[in-house]
Amino acid sequence: MKGRRIYLDHIGGREAAAIVVNGQLDDLLIDDDNPRNGAIYRGICDRPIKGQGGMILRIPGGTAWLRGAKGLAPGQPVLIQVTGVAEEGKAVPVTDRILFKSRYAIVTPGAPGYNVSRQIKDEDERERLLAIAHEVMDGDAGLILRSHAEGAEADEVAEDIAAMLDLCHAIMREGEGTKPEALTEGDGPHAVAWREWNADDVITREGCFADEGVLDLIDALASPKVSIEEGSMFVEPTRALVAVDVNTGGDTSPAAALKANLAAARMLPRALRLRGLGGQITVDFAPMPKGQRKQVEQSLRGSFRNDPIETSLVGWTPMGCFELQRKRERAATGPLLKGV
Repeated sequence: MKGRRIYLDHIGGREAAAIVVNGQLDDLLIDDDNPRNGAIYRGICDRPIKGQGGMILRIPGGTAWLRGAKGLAPGQPVLIQVTGVAEEGKAVPVTDRILFKSRYAIVTPGAPGYNVSRQIKDEDERERLLAIAHEVMDGDAGLILRSHAEGAEADEVAEDIAAMLDLCHAIMREGEGTKPEALTEGDGPHAVAWREWNADDVITREGCFADEGVLDLIDALASPKVSIEEGSMFVEPTRALVAVDVNTGGDTSPAAALKANLAAARMLPRALRLRGLGGQITVDFAPMPKGQRKQVEQSLRGSFRNDPIETSLVGWTPMGCFELQRKRERAATGPLLKGV
């Protein structure tokens, strides 16, 4: 199946969205029991964490962790936004730099100025979008016009900006309360798919995952084995880290290790994204001469450059493994699929 197609359905009673590119599952979102990414709370400062420059805050149903919490005191209310998924028993990671994000626009309170995505290269289009921004914005907040806005109808862009601006004003007025409160619940998988993905077709029919073969693609995620062009790759999460093992398979040629490692580097971002894996990641590449490491590292950098989840490439260990640090932006897929 050629092209890009989005499917909106449910898995085990949970809202879910999938995008399939040329017959391959490219991304998968499943609602979980954690606070949604982007949800906004009024948190109440509880206690600072000495030596880490952060603050533990009370939110409805639990606690949140705010890094770089300077100038805050216990008991003080602060507006915060969820930025990721907490490990079991830990506080939810949040930021006090609130963003109001939709398909075409991001409104940024406290960060003035109007900007257009660098991915939009056409100067006439950039000027058109900035003109729309100046007509709608009121000067109290900043604005980023996203790449999705390129070529969009002016009325649609203006309505999107106005909706985010109205939400911004409404939420910012709620910051002075004295109790923890959830102010927005964040976007679910269907809304995130509309906001972030582009496709040739969108299927919203209930049961489309089963009817269109998407469930078969999702079932394959239960196996740690990832199909790559050369050799094999296994992605296995543990409590401490995510271990990735790359093998050459039956290929015994002199170039086998480099071919397998380059193929694994290309496939790794998608394999991690589909499984919802983050934190510390250690890749045990197939044995190769040190002189070939630069090629593999360049391939990794190119692969992760277009991945939507923030990932830091740390480097090679003394034992020849490669380490990465990946933001825990979504819940692991495996536990959500058990029993489905």
